[in-house]
Amino acid sequence: MTNGPHVTRRMAIAGSAALAGACSMRLGDNFTACDTHPLDYPTVQAVVRFGEMLTERSGGKFGLSMYAGGQLGNERDTLEITSFGGIDFNRVNLAPLNSIEPLTTVAALPFIFESTQHMRSTLDGPIGEEILASLEQHNLIGLCFYDSGARSFYNTRGPIRTPEDMKGLKLRVPGSDLFVAMVKSLGADAVPMPLDEVYQSLAQGVIDGAENNWPSFEQGRHFEVARFYSLTRHLLAPEVFVMSKQSWDKLSPEEQAIVRQSAKDSVPIMRQLWDAQVARSQEVIMASGVEVNEVDPAAFTDRMKGMWAEFITTPDQRRLVDAILANRQGG
Repeated sequence: MTNGPHVTRRMAIAGSAALAGACSMRLGDNFTACDTHPLDYPTVQAVVRFGEMLTERSGGKFGLSMYAGGQLGNERDTLEITSFGGIDFNRVNLAPLNSIEPLTTVAALPFIFESTQHMRSTLDGPIGEEILASLEQHNLIGLCFYDSGARSFYNTRGPIRTPEDMKGLKLRVPGSDLFVAMVKSLGADAVPMPLDEVYQSLAQGVIDGAENNWPSFEQGRHFEVARFYSLTRHLLAPEVFVMSKQSWDKLSPEEQAIVRQSAKDSVPIMRQLWDAQVARSQEVIMASGVEVNEVDPAAFTDRMKGMWAEFITTPDQRRLVDAILANRQGG
Protein backbone atom coordinates (compact mmCIF):
# COMPACT_ATOMS: atom_id res chain seq x y z
CA MET A 1 0.00 0.00 0.00
CA THR A 2 1.33 3.39 -0.85
CA ASN A 3 0.03 6.40 1.02
CA GLY A 4 1.68 9.71 1.81
CA PRO A 5 4.01 9.96 4.83
CA HIS A 6 1.66 12.23 6.77
CA VAL A 7 -1.19 9.72 6.46
CA THR A 8 1.05 6.87 7.53
CA ARG A 9 2.45 8.77 10.51
CA ARG A 10 -1.00 9.81 11.70
CA MET A 11 -2.31 6.28 11.42
CA ALA A 12 0.75 4.89 13.16
CA ILE A 13 0.22 7.22 16.13
CA ALA A 14 -3.50 6.40 16.26
CA GLY A 15 -2.81 2.70 16.00
CA SER A 16 -0.16 2.75 18.69
CA ALA A 17 -2.47 4.61 21.05
CA ALA A 18 -5.30 2.19 20.40
CA LEU A 19 -3.06 -0.82 20.94
CA ALA A 20 -1.85 0.63 24.21
CA GLY A 21 -5.31 1.41 25.54
CA ALA A 22 -7.68 -1.18 24.08
CA CYS A 23 -9.23 -3.86 26.25
CA SER A 24 -8.40 -7.04 24.40
CA MET A 25 -8.79 -10.72 25.04
CA ARG A 26 -5.26 -11.80 25.89
CA LEU A 27 -4.06 -15.00 24.28
CA GLY A 28 -0.36 -14.25 24.45
CA ASP A 29 2.16 -11.46 24.19
CA ASN A 30 3.62 -11.85 20.73
CA PHE A 31 1.23 -10.97 17.92
CA THR A 32 -1.70 -8.57 17.59
CA ALA A 33 -4.81 -9.17 15.47
CA CYS A 34 -7.84 -7.01 14.78
CA ASP A 35 -11.35 -7.20 13.33
CA THR A 36 -14.16 -4.68 13.07
CA HIS A 37 -16.75 -7.31 14.04
CA PRO A 38 -17.64 -8.11 17.69
CA LEU A 39 -15.91 -10.86 19.62
CA ASP A 40 -18.61 -13.48 19.04
CA TYR A 41 -18.67 -12.98 15.25
CA PRO A 42 -17.54 -16.02 13.20
CA THR A 43 -14.51 -14.32 11.63
CA VAL A 44 -13.28 -13.14 15.02
CA GLN A 45 -13.74 -16.56 16.58
CA ALA A 46 -11.87 -18.14 13.67
CA VAL A 47 -8.91 -15.81 14.27
CA VAL A 48 -9.05 -16.59 18.00
CA ARG A 49 -8.85 -20.30 17.15
CA PHE A 50 -6.00 -19.54 14.73
CA GLY A 51 -4.15 -17.93 17.63
CA GLU A 52 -4.70 -20.98 19.81
CA MET A 53 -3.33 -23.25 17.09
CA LEU A 54 -0.37 -20.91 16.66
CA THR A 55 0.41 -21.18 20.36
CA GLU A 56 0.01 -24.98 20.38
CA ARG A 57 2.09 -25.59 17.26
CA SER A 58 4.89 -23.22 18.26
CA GLY A 59 5.25 -24.87 21.64
CA GLY A 60 4.06 -21.75 23.38
CA LYS A 61 6.49 -19.42 21.61
CA PHE A 62 3.76 -17.43 19.87
CA GLY A 63 0.49 -16.04 21.17
CA LEU A 64 -2.14 -13.68 19.89
CA SER A 65 -3.97 -10.66 21.31
CA MET A 66 -7.29 -10.13 19.55
CA TYR A 67 -8.73 -6.60 19.30
CA ALA A 68 -12.31 -7.06 18.10
CA GLY A 69 -15.21 -4.68 17.61
CA GLY A 70 -13.24 -2.04 15.71
CA GLN A 71 -11.13 -1.13 18.75
CA LEU A 72 -8.22 -0.20 16.48
CA GLY A 73 -10.23 1.68 13.87
CA ASN A 74 -12.00 1.02 10.60
CA GLU A 75 -10.72 -1.46 8.03
CA ARG A 76 -8.98 1.05 5.79
CA ASP A 77 -7.02 2.52 8.70
CA THR A 78 -6.08 -0.83 10.24
CA LEU A 79 -5.07 -2.20 6.83
CA GLU A 80 -2.67 0.72 6.43
CA ILE A 81 -1.24 0.10 9.90
CA THR A 82 -0.89 -3.62 9.11
CA SER A 83 0.99 -2.89 5.88
CA PHE A 84 3.84 -1.27 7.78
CA GLY A 85 3.89 -3.66 10.75
CA GLY A 86 1.87 -1.80 13.39
CA ILE A 87 -0.62 -4.69 13.50
CA ASP A 88 0.45 -8.27 12.79
CA PHE A 89 -2.81 -9.92 11.63
CA ASN A 90 -5.99 -8.41 10.20
CA ARG A 91 -9.30 -9.69 8.89
CA VAL A 92 -10.59 -7.35 6.21
CA ASN A 93 -13.29 -7.18 3.56
CA LEU A 94 -12.28 -7.18 -0.10
CA ALA A 95 -13.50 -3.59 -0.63
CA PRO A 96 -10.43 -1.77 0.79
CA LEU A 97 -8.16 -4.18 -1.09
CA ASN A 98 -9.84 -3.53 -4.46
CA SER A 99 -8.29 -0.07 -4.62
CA ILE A 100 -4.74 -1.38 -4.23
CA GLU A 101 -4.70 -4.79 -5.98
CA PRO A 102 -6.62 -5.40 -9.23
CA LEU A 103 -6.82 -9.19 -8.82
CA THR A 104 -8.94 -8.83 -5.67
CA THR A 105 -11.61 -7.13 -7.77
CA VAL A 106 -12.28 -10.40 -9.58
CA ALA A 107 -13.70 -12.09 -6.47
CA ALA A 108 -15.76 -8.97 -5.70
CA LEU A 109 -17.67 -8.91 -9.00
CA PRO A 110 -21.46 -9.18 -8.63
CA PHE A 111 -22.90 -12.53 -9.74
CA ILE A 112 -19.50 -14.08 -10.57
CA PHE A 113 -20.10 -16.94 -8.11
CA GLU A 114 -23.23 -19.01 -8.65
CA SER A 115 -23.34 -20.38 -5.09
CA THR A 116 -21.53 -20.47 -1.77
CA GLN A 117 -20.03 -23.84 -2.71
CA HIS A 118 -18.75 -22.42 -6.01
CA MET A 119 -17.12 -19.51 -4.16
CA ARG A 120 -15.52 -21.75 -1.55
CA SER A 121 -14.16 -24.32 -3.99
CA THR A 122 -12.78 -21.57 -6.24
CA LEU A 123 -10.98 -19.71 -3.48
CA ASP A 124 -9.66 -22.90 -1.86
CA GLY A 125 -7.82 -23.69 -5.11
CA PRO A 126 -5.19 -22.13 -7.41
CA ILE A 127 -7.33 -19.08 -8.24
CA GLY A 128 -7.62 -18.18 -4.58
CA GLU A 129 -3.90 -18.77 -4.03
CA GLU A 130 -3.03 -16.43 -6.90
CA ILE A 131 -5.22 -13.66 -5.49
CA LEU A 132 -3.71 -14.08 -2.02
CA ALA A 133 -0.16 -14.07 -3.42
CA SER A 134 -0.84 -10.79 -5.24
CA LEU A 135 -1.05 -8.98 -1.90
CA GLU A 136 2.62 -9.49 -1.03
CA GLN A 137 3.73 -6.60 -3.27
CA HIS A 138 1.54 -4.39 -1.08
CA ASN A 139 3.35 -5.47 2.14
CA LEU A 140 0.60 -7.92 3.08
CA ILE A 141 0.73 -11.72 3.22
CA GLY A 142 -2.60 -13.20 2.19
CA LEU A 143 -3.23 -16.25 4.39
CA CYS A 144 -6.78 -17.41 3.65
CA PHE A 145 -10.31 -16.45 2.72
CA TYR A 146 -13.26 -16.37 5.10
CA ASP A 147 -16.95 -16.15 4.18
CA SER A 148 -18.82 -12.87 4.01
CA GLY A 149 -22.11 -14.45 3.00
CA ALA A 150 -24.53 -13.74 0.18
CA ARG A 151 -25.41 -10.05 0.07
CA SER A 152 -28.93 -9.00 -0.87
CA PHE A 153 -30.89 -5.73 -0.94
CA TYR A 154 -33.22 -4.54 1.80
CA ASN A 155 -35.26 -1.35 1.92
CA THR A 156 -38.10 0.55 3.57
CA ARG A 157 -40.38 0.96 0.53
CA GLY A 158 -41.30 -2.42 -0.94
CA PRO A 159 -40.08 -5.68 -2.48
CA ILE A 160 -37.43 -5.61 -5.18
CA ARG A 161 -38.25 -8.15 -7.90
CA THR A 162 -36.67 -6.53 -10.96
CA PRO A 163 -34.11 -3.75 -11.50
CA GLU A 164 -37.02 -1.45 -12.33
CA ASP A 165 -38.09 -1.67 -8.68
CA MET A 166 -34.76 -0.11 -7.68
CA LYS A 167 -35.11 3.06 -9.72
CA GLY A 168 -34.59 6.13 -7.55
CA LEU A 169 -33.88 4.22 -4.33
CA LYS A 170 -31.10 5.70 -2.18
CA LEU A 171 -29.07 2.68 -1.12
CA ARG A 172 -26.14 2.61 1.26
CA VAL A 173 -22.96 0.97 -0.02
CA PRO A 174 -19.47 0.57 1.45
CA GLY A 175 -16.89 3.12 0.32
CA SER A 176 -15.95 1.23 -2.83
CA ASP A 177 -16.07 2.32 -6.48
CA LEU A 178 -17.18 -1.18 -7.44
CA PHE A 179 -20.18 -1.11 -5.08
CA VAL A 180 -21.15 2.36 -6.30
CA ALA A 181 -20.99 1.27 -9.95
CA MET A 182 -22.99 -1.89 -9.21
CA VAL A 183 -25.87 -0.01 -7.58
CA LYS A 184 -25.90 2.65 -10.31
CA SER A 185 -26.05 -0.08 -12.96
CA LEU A 186 -29.25 -1.30 -11.33
CA GLY A 187 -30.85 2.14 -11.47
CA ALA A 188 -30.53 3.13 -7.81
CA ASP A 189 -28.58 5.95 -6.19
CA ALA A 190 -25.50 4.76 -4.29
CA VAL A 191 -24.77 6.43 -0.94
CA PRO A 192 -21.33 5.46 0.47
CA MET A 193 -21.63 5.30 4.25
CA PRO A 194 -19.99 3.55 7.25
CA LEU A 195 -21.94 0.53 8.44
CA ASP A 196 -22.51 1.96 11.91
CA GLU A 197 -24.53 4.86 10.44
CA VAL A 198 -26.99 2.70 8.51
CA TYR A 199 -29.64 2.08 11.19
CA GLN A 200 -30.14 5.74 12.02
CA SER A 201 -30.05 6.73 8.35
CA LEU A 202 -32.77 4.19 7.55
CA ALA A 203 -34.89 5.32 10.48
CA GLN A 204 -34.59 9.00 9.52
CA GLY A 205 -35.15 8.44 5.81
CA VAL A 206 -31.69 9.61 4.81
CA ILE A 207 -31.44 6.38 2.80
CA ASP A 208 -34.13 4.01 1.57
CA GLY A 209 -32.14 0.82 1.99
CA ALA A 210 -28.84 -1.01 1.84
CA GLU A 211 -27.46 -4.43 0.98
CA ASN A 212 -25.82 -7.05 3.15
CA ASN A 213 -25.94 -10.64 4.37
CA TRP A 214 -28.40 -12.20 6.82
CA PRO A 215 -26.17 -11.79 9.94
CA SER A 216 -25.38 -8.11 9.26
CA PHE A 217 -29.03 -7.36 8.47
CA GLU A 218 -30.02 -8.96 11.77
CA GLN A 219 -27.19 -7.97 14.12
CA GLY A 220 -27.26 -4.35 12.99
CA ARG A 221 -31.03 -4.40 13.74
CA HIS A 222 -31.62 -2.97 10.27
CA PHE A 223 -34.58 -5.32 9.86
CA GLU A 224 -36.44 -3.27 12.48
CA VAL A 225 -36.73 -0.35 10.05
CA ALA A 226 -36.19 -1.92 6.61
CA ARG A 227 -39.03 -4.42 6.36
CA PHE A 228 -38.38 -5.73 2.84
CA TYR A 229 -35.50 -8.13 2.11
CA SER A 230 -35.08 -9.21 -1.50
CA LEU A 231 -32.76 -12.18 -2.07
CA THR A 232 -30.74 -11.01 -5.05
CA ARG A 233 -27.59 -12.68 -3.65
CA HIS A 234 -25.67 -10.35 -5.93
CA LEU A 235 -22.38 -10.69 -4.09
CA LEU A 236 -20.58 -13.64 -2.55
CA ALA A 237 -17.32 -11.75 -2.13
CA PRO A 238 -15.12 -13.22 0.62
CA GLU A 239 -13.27 -11.71 3.54
CA VAL A 240 -9.47 -11.97 3.68
CA PHE A 241 -7.16 -12.82 6.57
CA VAL A 242 -3.78 -11.13 6.10
CA MET A 243 -0.49 -10.75 7.93
CA SER A 244 1.90 -7.83 7.84
CA LYS A 245 4.84 -8.64 5.56
CA GLN A 246 7.15 -6.90 8.01
CA SER A 247 6.05 -9.31 10.73
CA TRP A 248 6.17 -12.26 8.31
CA ASP A 249 9.75 -11.53 7.27
CA LYS A 250 10.90 -11.82 10.89
CA LEU A 251 9.82 -15.48 11.02
CA SER A 252 11.85 -18.51 10.04
CA PRO A 253 10.56 -20.71 7.17
CA GLU A 254 9.39 -23.24 9.76
CA GLU A 255 7.50 -20.57 11.68
CA GLN A 256 5.98 -19.22 8.47
CA ALA A 257 4.75 -22.74 7.69
CA ILE A 258 3.05 -22.90 11.10
CA VAL A 259 1.31 -19.58 10.43
CA ARG A 260 0.09 -20.65 6.98
CA GLN A 261 -1.17 -24.04 8.13
CA SER A 262 -2.91 -22.62 11.19
CA ALA A 263 -4.67 -20.04 9.02
CA LYS A 264 -5.73 -22.73 6.54
CA ASP A 265 -7.03 -24.90 9.38
CA SER A 266 -9.09 -22.01 10.75
CA VAL A 267 -11.16 -21.84 7.55
CA PRO A 268 -13.46 -24.86 8.15
CA ILE A 269 -13.97 -23.63 11.72
CA MET A 270 -15.05 -20.24 10.41
CA ARG A 271 -17.38 -21.79 7.84
CA GLN A 272 -19.11 -23.96 10.40
CA LEU A 273 -19.61 -20.96 12.69
CA TRP A 274 -20.76 -18.83 9.75
CA ASP A 275 -23.36 -21.31 8.52
CA ALA A 276 -24.78 -21.60 12.04
CA GLN A 277 -24.91 -17.80 12.41
CA VAL A 278 -26.71 -17.40 9.06
CA ALA A 279 -29.34 -19.90 10.17
CA ARG A 280 -29.86 -18.10 13.50
CA SER A 281 -30.10 -14.67 11.87
CA GLN A 282 -32.51 -15.90 9.23
CA GLU A 283 -34.75 -17.36 11.91
CA VAL A 284 -34.82 -14.06 13.83
CA ILE A 285 -35.62 -12.02 10.72
CA MET A 286 -38.34 -14.36 9.46
CA ALA A 287 -39.97 -14.42 12.91
CA SER A 288 -40.02 -10.60 12.96
CA GLY A 289 -42.41 -10.44 10.03
CA VAL A 290 -40.02 -8.95 7.49
CA GLU A 291 -41.25 -9.59 3.95
CA VAL A 292 -38.64 -11.76 2.23
CA ASN A 293 -38.85 -12.53 -1.48
CA GLU A 294 -36.79 -14.56 -3.94
CA VAL A 295 -35.46 -12.87 -7.07
CA ASP A 296 -34.75 -14.17 -10.56
CA PRO A 297 -31.15 -12.97 -11.07
CA ALA A 298 -31.23 -12.97 -14.88
CA ALA A 299 -32.35 -9.36 -15.33
CA PHE A 300 -29.87 -8.20 -12.69
CA THR A 301 -26.90 -10.02 -14.22
CA ASP A 302 -27.68 -8.49 -17.62
CA ARG A 303 -27.22 -5.04 -16.07
CA MET A 304 -23.72 -5.98 -14.87
CA LYS A 305 -22.07 -6.46 -18.27
CA GLY A 306 -20.94 -2.88 -18.64
CA MET A 307 -19.75 -2.74 -15.05
CA TRP A 308 -17.67 -5.89 -15.44
CA ALA A 309 -16.00 -4.38 -18.49
CA GLU A 310 -15.23 -1.21 -16.53
CA PHE A 311 -13.45 -3.02 -13.70
CA ILE A 312 -11.88 -6.00 -15.49
CA THR A 313 -9.19 -4.35 -17.58
CA THR A 314 -6.03 -6.48 -17.36
CA PRO A 315 -5.21 -9.82 -19.00
CA ASP A 316 -4.66 -11.46 -15.60
CA GLN A 317 -8.05 -10.29 -14.37
CA ARG A 318 -9.75 -11.60 -17.50
CA ARG A 319 -7.95 -14.92 -17.21
CA LEU A 320 -9.19 -15.40 -13.64
CA VAL A 321 -12.73 -14.36 -14.55
CA ASP A 322 -12.80 -16.89 -17.39
CA ALA A 323 -11.46 -19.62 -15.09
CA ILE A 324 -14.11 -18.90 -12.43
CA LEU A 325 -16.94 -18.91 -14.96
CA ALA A 326 -15.65 -22.17 -16.49
CA ASN A 327 -15.75 -23.73 -13.02
CA ARG A 328 -19.50 -23.22 -12.65
CA GLN A 329 -21.64 -26.34 -12.61
CA GLY A 330 -23.09 -25.34 -15.95
CA GLY A 331 -19.60 -24.89 -17.42
